[in-house]
Amino acid sequence: MEQKELALIVGSGPGLSASLARLFQKEGMEVALAARDAKKLDGLVKEIDGRAYACDASRPQDVENLFAAVSKDLGEPNLVVYNASGRVRGPITDLEPEAVRNTIMVTCYGGFLVGQAAAKRMIKTGNGTILFTGASASVKGYANSAAFAMGKLGLTGLVQSMARELQPQNIHVAQVVIDGSINDPTRPGRLTARGPDGGLDPDAIAQTYLHLHRQHRSSWAAHIEVRPWTEKF
Repeated sequence: MEQKELALIVGSGPGLSASLARLFQKEGMEVALAARDAKKLDGLVKEIDGRAYACDASRPQDVENLFAAVSKDLGEPNLVVYNASGRVRGPITDLEPEAVRNTIMVTCYGGFLVGQAAAKRMIKTGNGTILFTGASASVKGYANSAAFAMGKLGLTGLVQSMARELQPQNIHVAQVVIDGSINDPTRPGRLTARGPDGGLDPDAIAQTYLHLHRQHRSSWAAHIEVRPWTEKF
């Protein structure tokens, strides 16, 4: 009997990652979720019949323990999504160095650790998909957002390098740049002033991730930008 597809989503919560988990489960995949606080995922885990793991993605041992536990419990994931990020805002002259370091560690270094762990396993199995969540800051740095820009632009470089290295080995690596605000299911009226579809629907974004995973390798995409039709470029 052929093993079901297994998706691992690192950086899970109630927004985009929840939409990804629901869609992947609907598509017949087993789903594993990882977050610093795994208890907050109890409701989603029950809903999708998945598993949750505690992991600080900026810590090498946590990431290694996560992949070892998922492998032991469920098997090797053939779809890994890195959705974790940190953010600290403020004028460059006011930013606390330690807060900036933490932001970069989660947003970029954590992506490296998870991408590396996924790549090691997928090279052995001969296939897989590794997807990274980007943001507007993946391609342009905004004022008062230096730390986030460093993290996301660094992640862009990581994805470009990994794609060129791993895609010839049958491992699809791609980044989804989300250029706009995502609708928050806990605050449904937050973006209504922008008009119809003023914010990105997380369920619609999830379809893009699934499409990347399902793409034929003769036409793999490594970078996709998604934005509401009302968003300025």
